[in-house]
Amino acid sequence: MNWPLFVLGLVVVVLTAANVVFTMVLPRRPFGIDRVTLYLNRMVLATLSQLSRLGRSYEAKDAILAPAAPVALVLQLLFWAAGLTVGFGLLITASHHTAGDGFLQAMASLFTVGAAHLGGTPVTSLDISVGAVWVVIVALQIAYLPTLYAAFSRRESLVAQLEARAGLPAWGPEVLVRHQLVGIIDTLPDLYASWEEWSADVAETHTTYPVLLLFRSPEAWYSWVVGLLAVLDAAAMHLALSPSSASSAARLCLRMGFTLLDRIAVSLGWPVDPDPDPEGPITLTFEEYAKAVDMLVAARFPLERDAESSWADFVGWRVNYEAVAHRLADRLTAPPAPWSGGPRHLRSGPVAPRRPPQRHPGDRSRGSHAVVTSRSRGSRSRRRSEG
Repeated sequence: MNWPLFVLGLVVVVLTAANVVFTMVLPRRPFGIDRVTLYLNRMVLATLSQLSRLGRSYEAKDAILAPAAPVALVLQLLFWAAGLTVGFGLLITASHHTAGDGFLQAMASLFTVGAAHLGGTPVTSLDISVGAVWVVIVALQIAYLPTLYAAFSRRESLVAQLEARAGLPAWGPEVLVRHQLVGIIDTLPDLYASWEEWSADVAETHTTYPVLLLFRSPEAWYSWVVGLLAVLDAAAMHLALSPSSASSAARLCLRMGFTLLDRIAVSLGWPVDPDPDPEGPITLTFEEYAKAVDMLVAARFPLERDAESSWADFVGWRVNYEAVAHRLADRLTAPPAPWSGGPRHLRSGPVAPRRPPQRHPGDRSRGSHAVVTSRSRGSRSRRRSEG
């Protein structure tokens, strides 16, 4: 028996098994050995992000990035198979086998669940162990995937609902304007409360299962990062511009929203300032903010303060989440919405949401249907809205 080789093989098997357990069974933020999956995810995303530069339109880039999560999951499974093959191969080789016979026997036992034997004298106990461990991993994977897709579905349901409230791509000031134009400002507290609960759920699932970050929305211009940023900006503007009439739900939504972003940043190993200076710099300029406030004024949104007097309070809120939100939007190549920072490698600037025309019964100036044109990168799509 070659004991040093045996010990090395045992260490490899134990570390691989530990990575499996911490990734699929233990519900907590990755640390130690289970951070290997983060590196695999990062490698897949970086590779596809480079390939996405070949796409001319944003839709083409999104299509290239869409397989990131499935590819990462398959690569993760292959990594575990390789780890077990190497580990058990070393164990079998240590028991008076050649390296070729040892690894061949380990591979045959792994993929035939111990039913076949190749290469050298059989080592029954190890053959059975290899097959048993792989059966457990496959069983865990079968239960693991529904958990991921359930969390993905919960995340996307609220993101899809945001299109009518915030435009496509979502934008914070547009949330407030649209609610004013259709007379549903009274529903804003419910919106903030829903996104507070949503943020708590995403914070738990996306730090426990980091591969969820690679799952993109079914539609190219939907994005949970951009949607969250839009809701946080809407709540921050509401509190800054109308502090006495804004719901307390807006404050709670903001707190949970930037807590979510900070937890994701920590899980990815990004530096996070737990107590940012409320007067600290932000990338959004006062001119951009003032234009958005003018848009609210034009829509007759009930304001108590103007852009200049509310700017400091708005900055005090946005400084808590802007940096992480922008970095995450860049890393995930989110849709280039206004105020979202935007991925650095996209060819043009932010795309503003197109607002459907306000029409009323009896208005025949443009016929029975209004055609709204939405311009995206390199392509044009047409949507019809009923009059």
